[in-house]
Amino acid sequence: MVDDTDLTHLHRCVALARAALEAGDEPFGSVLVAADGTVLVEDTNHVAGGDATRHPEFAIARWAAEHLSPAERAAATVYTSGEHCPMCAAAHGWVGLGRIVHAASAAQLAGWLAELGVPPAPVRPLPVRDVAPGVPVEGPVPGLDEEVRALHRRYHRGG
Repeated sequence: MVDDTDLTHLHRCVALARAALEAGDEPFGSVLVAADGTVLVEDTNHVAGGDATRHPEFAIARWAAEHLSPAERAAATVYTSGEHCPMCAAAHGWVGLGRIVHAASAAQLAGWLAELGVPPAPVRPLPVRDVAPGVPVEGPVPGLDEEVRALHRRYHRGG
């Protein structure tokens, strides 16, 4: 169940996605939060430079592996504007991170991009549960998903 604390972090993710868009990148933003509520790290997409692996969720997984104990990783939550892609879901699972809460789902994003005439991604948009079945996942969140949709529309329509 998504609560008010979750919504606060998700709003931050949407703001980060907006900042990524304004910086000329794809609109994705993510936040890693410790069990005690401390925001540990946040990031945005950095794929505009040509490296399609520079997703915020992947960077967060790597940061967590370097800076947190296995118990701290398992108790942490990753909040994100869009559900993890398979690459990021695998990284999340491999490093043993805990819960994921996303504003918009991979299925929603794939549908929105198809409506905009964007060619499909080179990797199938699988749900996190299909890649990392032991990870608890919450989302999408009505209202916030529409904000994310609007950001992607702006990105792919050039404004």
